[in-house]
Amino acid sequence: MKKEKLTIGRSDIIDLPDLKIFKVKAKVDTGAYSCSIHCSDPKVTGKLRKKLSFTLPYFNGKQKEKVVFQTSDFSERTVKSSFGQVEKRFVIKTKVLVFNKLIETEFTLSDRSNMKHPILLGRKFLMNGFLVDVSKFNLSYKHKRKSLNK
Repeated sequence: MKKEKLTIGRSDIIDLPDLKIFKVKAKVDTGAYSCSIHCSDPKVTGKLRKKLSFTLPYFNGKQKEKVVFQTSDFSERTVKSSFGQVEKRFVIKTKVLVFNKLIETEFTLSDRSNMKHPILLGRKFLMNGFLVDVSKFNLSYKHKRKSLNK
C-alpha cells in the first residue's frame, strides 16, 4: 500500500525539539540536495575525543537567543554551495518536527546570515514523503496551530 504524500509549501515554520529550537523559518529548496542550518563559530576541540561546538542564533517565540551547542556526533563533508563554490562543512543529525511527525535528518552547518531563512530543507529531507506546492507556505505550522486549538 502506497503511503500518501504530504504537501509542503515553499517555506514553513518548524521545530527542532532536540536542539530546543522552536518556530524557526525554513525554506524548502528542491534544488538543494541536503539540509542546511545557520550557525556561527563552528570549531572542533579535543585531540582524543573530538567535540564540535557551534552557536545557533534564533528567535524562540519572541525572545532572541544565541545558544552554544556541543556534540561528538558529527562529520565533515565537501558540499557545493548555491554559488557553485566547493567547501567543507560540518554535518550534524537532529530531528525536525513537521505535520506532527518527527523526522531525523542531517544538516550542514553554514553561515546563512545573509539569507531570509536560517534553515534550508533540501531533497534528502523531502524524500520522506513530501510534495512541494510553491504557491503555498507554512502548511505544517498552520496544521500545528489548528491541532492545538482543538
